[in-house]
Amino acid sequence: MSIFKAGFARLDITPPLGVNISGYYNQRIADGILDNLYASAVAVNDGTNTAVALSLDIIGMPKNKMDAYRKLIAEKNSLSFEAVFIACTHTHTGPVMDNRLFAEDLEYNAYLGRKLCDVVSLAIADLKPATVSIGHSKAPGISFVRRFRMKDGKIQTNPGVGNPNILEPIGTPDETVQLVRIHRENAEEILLVNFQVHPDVIGGTKFSADYPKFVRDTLEKALDNVYCIYFNGAQGDTNHINVFTTPDKSNRGYEHSKHMGRCIAGAVLQIYGKTEPVKADKISFGQNDIEIPSNRADKSKIPEAEKIIALHEAGREDEIPYKGMELTTVVAEAYRIKRLENGPDSFILPLTAISFGDVSIAGVPGEPFTDIGRGIKEGSPFEMTIVCCCANGYEGYFPMQSAYDEGGYEARSSKFKPGVAEAIIEGSVELLKKIKA
Repeated sequence: MSIFKAGFARLDITPPLGVNISGYYNQRIADGILDNLYASAVAVNDGTNTAVALSLDIIGMPKNKMDAYRKLIAEKNSLSFEAVFIACTHTHTGPVMDNRLFAEDLEYNAYLGRKLCDVVSLAIADLKPATVSIGHSKAPGISFVRRFRMKDGKIQTNPGVGNPNILEPIGTPDETVQLVRIHRENAEEILLVNFQVHPDVIGGTKFSADYPKFVRDTLEKALDNVYCIYFNGAQGDTNHINVFTTPDKSNRGYEHSKHMGRCIAGAVLQIYGKTEPVKADKISFGQNDIEIPSNRADKSKIPEAEKIIALHEAGREDEIPYKGMELTTVVAEAYRIKRLENGPDSFILPLTAISFGDVSIAGVPGEPFTDIGRGIKEGSPFEMTIVCCCANGYEGYFPMQSAYDEGGYEARSSKFKPGVAEAIIEGSVELLKKIKA
């Protein structure tokens, strides 16, 4: 009979000041620290296999960088490559991790690799016999669909607070909070918490982990002898902004980030003492690579895209006949058209998962729409499936077929052809069934 064990570790991964901050199409250079960024890791072992799941206070990383870190961690800790699962919370006040728009810091990248190896080593060294229980709750009123049908029939992302031309939101947020309690013998308990909403509440030029920090902090202060690791879910079409209010109550800034973290933590506290035991035995892991056609534009659209990019990069956006999120959409679409001018014709997306007993953690390498998360959870054979965005890669937005039909920022900027969301659901469920068998 296998003996399930679990371990935890957390290390500071805050970059130096002066590096580029990721998340917008305009450059931001870090000039301060609101709160430190961390890498948290949970290790699980069944006596034969060991797997680790990391959550990083970073916006995301491209697949090639993730693969390099996963390989390094696996080699340093004698793990299988597929047993290393890295998810990013998608905070918009962390460092740039690629050179797509603004320069990354290569010294920080090397430093981060060492820290990730260390946090995994420490989590494995912390392994203790454990049991598992799970629970579900709700955190209403902090996650909002950000795509809207306007009165003129157009589809718009982030149309602005109090916009009188809004007709209705397209879809509903998933307000489910998932909790996994790992009860360890003579050691701190480990809480795995899963919710889904964009961490872009604070803005500015100072580092912050955004609301995931306050989920962790609130729970670790409210409960005795617990560690908390937060996994962000399918958040590609949701954010923190309630457009049906007034601008002075538009839910932004550091204090609202605290509020969101406390709301999620409060939902956890509501069910903390009522979780149900589940099996915790066999450790499994795997990866399913799927091929998706690229969203290449007709050659005739290249000149206009080049013109928009040139105006944007010259600081002459006032000459582009759009404002607000419509301007952001046009600029993002132009970059997508230009980047795919010479290919590739398709992309490989790594769908990843690890599991322990009746609990699985499934990774999507980018920003999945809410219904992708719902689809994976509904199709999963596990008692609980934690769906993670920006996991083992960051390859952009994954809109549902309906979003391509309707239009909007996410679909117009996505480098993937319609059908990508549905393929991710199918491929993820296929993987979960495989590792469950």
